[in-house]
Amino acid sequence: MATEPPAGALLPASVWRASQLGQAGVDTLPTGYRALDAELPGAGWPAGMLTELIAREPGIGELRLLVPLLRQLSRERRVTILLAPPLIPYAPALADFGIDPEFLIVIQAPNAADRLWAVEQTLRSASFGALLAWIPQDRCRPEHLRRMQSAARGASGPVFLFRELPAQFQASPAPLRLLLLPRPQQRLSVQILKRRGPVLARPIAVDLPRPPTAIRLRPSPAVEADANDGLPQHEAGSPAPREPSRHEASRREPVRTH
Repeated sequence: MATEPPAGALLPASVWRASQLGQAGVDTLPTGYRALDAELPGAGWPAGMLTELIAREPGIGELRLLVPLLRQLSRERRVTILLAPPLIPYAPALADFGIDPEFLIVIQAPNAADRLWAVEQTLRSASFGALLAWIPQDRCRPEHLRRMQSAARGASGPVFLFRELPAQFQASPAPLRLLLLPRPQQRLSVQILKRRGPVLARPIAVDLPRPPTAIRLRPSPAVEADANDGLPQHEAGSPAPREPSRHEASRREPVRTH
């Protein structure tokens, strides 16, 4: 007597079960963190789709989370676009992480329409490696997110959208959404809000990378609790704000801007 195939055996490969991580047809790049890769569909940052990184404020470690990816793209001579970042990255600190600033381009766009146009043009670039985009919460409409996700489908690399904390309670077409919270001792808590797979209740603790030239001192309780981003790293004995102010950043050597 013929036996029936197990449930779901005849489903196409592109269909994934809600109880399992979606793997089929997902091109990814490693995050550089084994625990995080284990919980992401395809075991890495997905290409051809939008990933939302939601944080309380800039400078909690969201850029350092992407250091392993940016370093890999830099070595492959692929360009990363930073679209309208709230703070201009400090080029010497990037170099300490092994990231060549020559393969980073900062684009400043005054309004949401210009940013969406820049996103779509960037994703058509042959040298595209990754896109990091910031859109203010009050200017990020559902149709903007749908356009970004639609444009990301043709991309050969990851597309990241940095959003503010209230965004965690809003619906989004992004297949991957992560909530980032600072933790002491240069760590970051990564809570997966949405993925193609089962709900993950516990956050993932990530040890953020530090440049080899950084001098590690025992932080004071106030500094340790703040868990600053570290881009740029600060010299021993000097105050350690989370990020340089806009005025300070403008006086330092930035990456290329347009």
